Amino acid sequence: MQSSSIDVGVATTPATKPGLRLLLLPLVILAGMGLSVEAGLLGPLGVQVGHLWATLSIFGVGSAILFLLLLFSGPKKGPAFSDLPRWQLLGGFLGPMYVVVLTLATPHIGIAMTMIAILSGQVGKSVLIDHFGWFGATRKKVNGERWLALLLIVAALVLIARG
Repeated sequence: MQSSSIDVGVATTPATKPGLRLLLLPLVILAGMGLSVEAGLLGPLGVQVGHLWATLSIFGVGSAILFLLLLFSGPKKGPAFSDLPRWQLLGGFLGPMYVVVLTLATPHIGIAMTMIAILSGQVGKSVLIDHFGWFGATRKKVNGERWLALLLIVAALVLIARG
């Protein structure tokens, strides 16, 4: 009998060297900046061509780029796609939903409000995922600093909403 639980138990997170962490952090910050630019592009595009067409265009371009990267990166060894747990494919649903919401919200509430709202949701859920070790993540118990960080992000959301 196969379990449908998302708590896979064993952590699959690779060990990270300190130097790599220092390199990845600015890269992730730049990717976050890219999301703000994407929101700025998607909002008006969604108004002009429709929110779903704007989302489809973004994923179409992204899929073409990923296809080229995969084509030139060589084969990757690993389990067959059909051998993976079905819940891991949920990201294929969540990605487009995220972009549709981004496309819908940005023209109405602005880029800053959209991004801080997304950030508060991301950090809130991330703290829970880390705390419980869901999806194979290494468990990191919620401590005072993490609660304070989440509280400050929510405070930023309130301040931006009022401003």
